[in-house]
Amino acid sequence: MHDLVQIDDMFINENTSFPELISKLKDGFASRNIIVPMRHHHDFPNPQVGLDSTLLLMPAWNTGKEAGVKIVTVSPENGQFGLPSIQGVYILMDALKGKVKAIIQAKSLTAKRTAAASALASSFLSRKNASSLLMVGTGALASNLIKAHASVRPIKTVYVWGRNLEKAQDICNALKGEDFEIKAIGTIEEKIGEVDIISCATLSKTPLILGKSLKNGQHIDLVGAYKKDMREADDKTISRALVFVDTMQGSLKESGDIVIPLQNGIITKDDIKSDLFGLCSGGHTGRTNDRQITVFKSVGHALEDLVAATYYYSKYTGD
Repeated sequence: MHDLVQIDDMFINENTSFPELISKLKDGFASRNIIVPMRHHHDFPNPQVGLDSTLLLMPAWNTGKEAGVKIVTVSPENGQFGLPSIQGVYILMDALKGKVKAIIQAKSLTAKRTAAASALASSFLSRKNASSLLMVGTGALASNLIKAHASVRPIKTVYVWGRNLEKAQDICNALKGEDFEIKAIGTIEEKIGEVDIISCATLSKTPLILGKSLKNGQHIDLVGAYKKDMREADDKTISRALVFVDTMQGSLKESGDIVIPLQNGIITKDDIKSDLFGLCSGGHTGRTNDRQITVFKSVGHALEDLVAATYYYSKYTGD
């Protein structure tokens, strides 16, 4: 019986095996045992910076085993304070007795589980021989997404684009020791039509991925744009692609990448082929030929947090 443990970002960063975490997530989505209510999403004003912050509460429980809740704040203007925009904590509990087992820093937990979920989707949706990746965005998620995608596909070449070329170069420098070549680029256009996988993690309000530039066989991983007025991909991208999501419940309500095309009549709910529950349980096979363009839209799900928290807790305690 362990006392309450505290697990920090450093431990998570040093003890993550993406193949292991992806496998745990796959089991979690396939099992249907984890109960996840709709997450609480509360915007609150921040007059000092002139932009709302958001409080997110994400509970989940695996009956008789673990329960947990992630408490997160999103403050988009935090750059001016030298702080990350997303901050939070995860509280892991014994679902039977209610005892708090661990308090886990949420930053790295969220980054790792988000990247692992995208790579899990890619294992169904990208071509098996996909060898090149364009990373759009230079936030905390970027290097995790690159490493996670490279753990499920034979990635040989990675390009990184961000609004700030120096930040893109920083990511390249940090990943110099990996098994792929990595290069910062000045425009998305120069590589968007060449690569096999495009992963996008930004807070963009206007589309960065344009459907007219895409080629057959590509997989597009949309991870940012967590609000209804944000988008990373345009209508043409969505209309050209087979669209998959992490969960039907969240994606139909939360992200402009799905909500806006639905409102505009570009797609209907029936055009969304499946979610991670369907893919992992064998309800949908995902990509069926090498010419299809596939899109995966991730909004995040509390099942991913609970699975990841349980994974890191067992690593920490040796259970």
